[in-house]
Amino acid sequence: MSTADRRAAVLSLLPPDVDAALITKVVNVRYLTGFTGSNGALLLIRGGDAVLATDGRYREQAGNESPDVELHITRSLTTELAALARSRGLQRIAIERQHVTLTQYDAILDAAAGAAFADAGNVVETLRSRKDDEEITALRTACEVTDRAFAGMLQRLTAGVTEREIAWALLSAMRDAGADAAAFDSIVAFGPHTAIPHHQPTGRPLERGDFVKVDFGAQVAGYHADMTRTVVFGPAADWQRELHAQVVDVQAQCRAATTVGAVPVELDALAQRLVAETGHTLVHGLGHGVGLEIHEQPFLVPASPAATLDDRVPVTVEPGIYLPGKGGVRIEDTVLVGTEGTEVLTSSPRELVEI
Repeated sequence: MSTADRRAAVLSLLPPDVDAALITKVVNVRYLTGFTGSNGALLLIRGGDAVLATDGRYREQAGNESPDVELHITRSLTTELAALARSRGLQRIAIERQHVTLTQYDAILDAAAGAAFADAGNVVETLRSRKDDEEITALRTACEVTDRAFAGMLQRLTAGVTEREIAWALLSAMRDAGADAAAFDSIVAFGPHTAIPHHQPTGRPLERGDFVKVDFGAQVAGYHADMTRTVVFGPAADWQRELHAQVVDVQAQCRAATTVGAVPVELDALAQRLVAETGHTLVHGLGHGVGLEIHEQPFLVPASPAATLDDRVPVTVEPGIYLPGKGGVRIEDTVLVGTEGTEVLTSSPRELVEI
């Protein structure tokens, strides 16, 4: 789908009395224009016109990346686009209310005095959840890079290496394998730290008998991979084998249920029930969408607004069980929901690996 098609789709999803949409979330601007700069806003006008506002640092870049939109160079992005909308006689403007501050909102109202405003809601995010061929290719490549980095990381697990050193090694391995950047700051946890779902790497050295949990991903062409694996450094203890096997089983059942038409809330409830049957509690949601953001729609959580999973929607499936002070296991894959079956994009071994 071209960026022009995406812009037309956004307008088609807004109420017919809306004359224009002011898009202020930078990742949404990228999705609708191709502009990858860090400062941009977009005015979509009913009928097909679009105005991209950015500052002078990005004049040439915006012109090259978004040649099919009008370019407006300014430091006051949202207010000047709002004023421009009013000057062109646009009466009703949709804005991304959840992505503007109160100060920005007041300035928009002043700049477009006399216009009426509507909430664009999550129209762009909803459209972004279903990926086209180019997006899927980028996401698939990001997952392949992530798998290669994981395989290389296993070779770095030696007694005395620290969590921080492994985190840096993962970043280097992803870039060597073709990533543009890391999808997010890698989670690397050893031993009891693996019981902390989002542990930040420390100088804690690796010891024999430790669980090693790594949650990381590569970013390729702006698209984010996400994978978690838990291994053991040395022969596993019986409790580690049991815990790991429980999570592998829960994750397999949840992956099998993650299909076109599945209800996100029900998928999360399934994960919660399966973990409860092991005698434990799942302390976080089952998963989330991935794409231009590492966490995006749809969310596989108790209060998810998504009705059902659609075709060509990538999500993570990431149940975990955590025993405070002792250790924990999370197994996570990025999967692509499709009408011909759900494809698992991250392929690193899920069975227990003993280093």
